[in-house]
Amino acid sequence: MTTENNNLEREEAVVVALKATFPDLTARVKRIRRVEASVSKALTPSVLVHAKNVLGYKALSHISCVDWIEDEHFELVYILWNPDEKIQLLIKTLISRENATMENIDTIWRQANTYQREMREMFGIEFPGFVGAKEFLLEDWDDMPPMRRDFDTKEFVKEAFFLRPGREDAKDVRDTIAKRSKEEIPEFAKKYSREK
Repeated sequence: MTTENNNLEREEAVVVALKATFPDLTARVKRIRRVEASVSKALTPSVLVHAKNVLGYKALSHISCVDWIEDEHFELVYILWNPDEKIQLLIKTLISRENATMENIDTIWRQANTYQREMREMFGIEFPGFVGAKEFLLEDWDDMPPMRRDFDTKEFVKEAFFLRPGREDAKDVRDTIAKRSKEEIPEFAKKYSREK
């Protein structure tokens, strides 16, 4: 490891460059080869374009979402990669859960379309202006987006797989495997088993 990497000079230079153009942005070196920045929703697309075109963050690695239900917002995290500097940049922004919309960025990075389709389906976030079929991963889904923290997964599974007509004699897969293999169901799994 070089002295430059030990001193985090390259990472600090990214923070300085971001703050020079966007003084309202909050940025810090998280660790070697990682910088994090928080920015307002309105400023996010400008910061992303600047990161790509000026700072060399040519690759969008991923977009993730965190549901901060207690604070009534989602946090979108754009994970960027600079292949020359080998530094990862995380751009974080908050959007309201009530009106979950964010500007479309698939004109900056085409692969953003896939991540935005996932966010729309799993969290209910809209990205006005982007094109993508409504169904992406879920087929014939008419319930609340399943990755929102207020979605009751246990209740959904109970209704969808155990209580629907024709499933009265349904067996838990663990029970079937245990009988076939003659192995005991582990204690931690027994609470999920239909045959207790």
